[in-house]
Amino acid sequence: MAKTKSVFVCQNCGTESPKWVGKCNACGQWNTYVEEVVVKSNAKTASTQNFFETVATKPELIKDVPISDLPRINTSNIELDRVLGGGMVPGSLILVGGEPGIGKSTLVLQMALRIGSKKVLYVSGEESPQQIKLRADRIHQGSENCLVVSETSMEKILGHIKNVDPDLLVVDSIQTLSSGSMESLPGSVSQIRECTGSILRVAKETNLPVVLIGHINKEGNLAGPKVLEHMVDVVLQFEGDRNHMYRILRSIKNRFGSTAEIGIFEMLGNGLREVTNPSELLLSHHHDNLSGVAISAAIEGMRPFLIETQALVSTAAYGTPQRSATGFDLRRLNMLLAVLEKRAGFKLAVKDVFLNIAGGIKVNDPSIDLAVVSAILSSNIDIPVSPNICMAGEVGLSGEIRPVTRIEQRIGEASKLGFEQIIIPKFTKGLDIEKYDIQVTQVSKLEEAFKLLFA
Repeated sequence: MAKTKSVFVCQNCGTESPKWVGKCNACGQWNTYVEEVVVKSNAKTASTQNFFETVATKPELIKDVPISDLPRINTSNIELDRVLGGGMVPGSLILVGGEPGIGKSTLVLQMALRIGSKKVLYVSGEESPQQIKLRADRIHQGSENCLVVSETSMEKILGHIKNVDPDLLVVDSIQTLSSGSMESLPGSVSQIRECTGSILRVAKETNLPVVLIGHINKEGNLAGPKVLEHMVDVVLQFEGDRNHMYRILRSIKNRFGSTAEIGIFEMLGNGLREVTNPSELLLSHHHDNLSGVAISAAIEGMRPFLIETQALVSTAAYGTPQRSATGFDLRRLNMLLAVLEKRAGFKLAVKDVFLNIAGGIKVNDPSIDLAVVSAILSSNIDIPVSPNICMAGEVGLSGEIRPVTRIEQRIGEASKLGFEQIIIPKFTKGLDIEKYDIQVTQVSKLEEAFKLLFA
């Protein structure tokens, strides 16, 4: 006989408690416990009965397990296929998260409309079919095989899947769905776990690929229990600044491919456009004879591209100097400023320093350290860096230039875009600089790099 009881569940991590507590002991968040009604069956009797039942499946040796090579589904989106590892795998669950208004629904709808002859069922719990039609008209794409329905009941959605028999299912979003077997509100830990589990069973039994759109919380993580990310096969993060045009699609988890790939998109009035060569778009080429600009050969994921680093150093107008960084870690900027003052002898303690990575993207590659300090020094002494020079190198606390990974790809990208010289760390192993058309200069300390740039 089923038993009904109330428990308090943390909406951030899913930890259960018999009573309400102010702070979760598991994740440390405050005021996240919500009361939910849970129905539990007599598990002891059920497990005893199952012990004597005949199991249909049986264990087998791993060497005897047959491998069925399922062909991947081409999404007709070059950047999305790159991040997925070559396309969608039948029966996989793909979770796409991102900030409100960043373009998650636009990205998924474009994919659903361009996927070709596949029958797509687009389930929306946030928008009406009329709103989806308006977005489809705005991106100037239509498909005869894309069916839309506005529904939040999990039981009714399963009925639509059975009647339509789609080749691809899109759910926007998983936080809006609710199951009648749970008495909690939509978006709660229990509802997300139950609805995702139902979709997972359908996907694995019928080889139906599913794309789930998920919300994020104020900390930037995917809303709901952490078990949501464990249940799905692929977790994609769509990020960028809504005030800029560029968006980056990162793979956080991928059971069918690498998590090192990224996809770059440009947000236009008619939807998202794939950016196959980001270097040409991230370089302005209008900074001749302007100080405070340096070009760096960075790598995001597996893709090399050149980015423009801009710095502005001015006399502090107030008592406390300001430090501001856009697209770069502010704590690392403070560290580099301390290295410049301690190791290179440049007094910046009483000056404002502003740093910006052009294009509105965020870069975590430490190889842009050399370009950052070069741009800061260029603005401080008001001497421009040659627009034909790019650089790649990590700056250590003692002022040394440390080697970086995949230097060959960085040099090749700089050579392809017509740069005449690239400055790289001196102690790079296994590098043959004679085979490149570009002049490769190796330095070991900041002083050597500054002599080359500002002599």
